Amino acid sequence: MAPQASTLRKHIYQGDPLTAPPPPELAAILDRHRGQPDALITVLEEIQSHYGYLPEQPLRYTARELGFPLSRVYGVATFYNLFHFNPPGRYIVRVCKGTACHVNLSAEILAHLKEKLGINEDQTTPDGLFTLQTVACMGACSLAPVLVINDVTYGRMTPEKAWEALSALRTEAAAASEEERP
Repeated sequence: MAPQASTLRKHIYQGDPLTAPPPPELAAILDRHRGQPDALITVLEEIQSHYGYLPEQPLRYTARELGFPLSRVYGVATFYNLFHFNPPGRYIVRVCKGTACHVNLSAEILAHLKEKLGINEDQTTPDGLFTLQTVACMGACSLAPVLVINDVTYGRMTPEKAWEALSALRTEAAAASEEERP
């Protein structure tokens, strides 16, 4: 029997990335809130606003720079459903589940979009185009059922109309990427 080749793994220590100062844009957010132990939610909101979600490294810097245990930072970030740990899609699709929308069958719209997109709530399509979310109320009850895509509100929706809106955005995105190619 021939001797087997060694499967020795090589690990190269690259140092602790947190020994370096935080990136300037993150440092500016953290500097505004130093010494304010009750500002953690505000800091997380600003970080998410800047990055579009809460990446791991900025959360580690937040804990270190503001003197919080990392478990507290993650505890706050996971408690509130407005915080996200994954990059959102290009289009954030929100289906209203408020009373007026619910009685006008918004659940059917949600089920239809889940099936067509192949994702569940709070997930993003593999192509990074759509993130599907639900909200308690959009405050547009007279237009129920309501669908909001990024900042555009679509009222009196049906499952078919909702899918048409997303299909139009997908077509538009494909055309834009075609124009970008040399």
